[in-house]
Amino acid sequence: MKLSKEQYKEAYEKLSPPSPSLRNVPAAFAVGGFICLLGQLVRELCLSAGLEESATATVVSCSLIFLGALLTALKLFEKIAKFAGAGTLVPITGFANSIVAPAIEFKTEGYILGTCVKMFTIAGPVLAFGISSSVLYGVLLWLLGGAA
Repeated sequence: MKLSKEQYKEAYEKLSPPSPSLRNVPAAFAVGGFICLLGQLVRELCLSAGLEESATATVVSCSLIFLGALLTALKLFEKIAKFAGAGTLVPITGFANSIVAPAIEFKTEGYILGTCVKMFTIAGPVLAFGISSSVLYGVLLWLLGGAA
């Protein structure tokens, strides 16, 4: 069946329910804010324990990544994400989920072709472009004399 652009647009609009923004936006804000609050609490605990700022940043990042991976493994992250939407994707916990979820889902295909390959299906482009852009930024900073 071949549809024209207009027919496709009509079918799409008829079958796509409108997004309940009045519920989605506050839920995303609340859950995303709660994740950030957890990160801030871990940061304050580390600083009050006498950790240096760089070590504290590492502990906070690792803690949130662990939390995202743990919630994914316990099948709770998906339920939270259904409620919160983008609120779970923006913080680093969403990144952890994007790596752990495919790894768990495809573990039956073996460690190499299942877990290892599928683990970076979503996160691979993020890592590739993130690393590439940070290298480019570093080179530009160095060329412009900003690096010490």
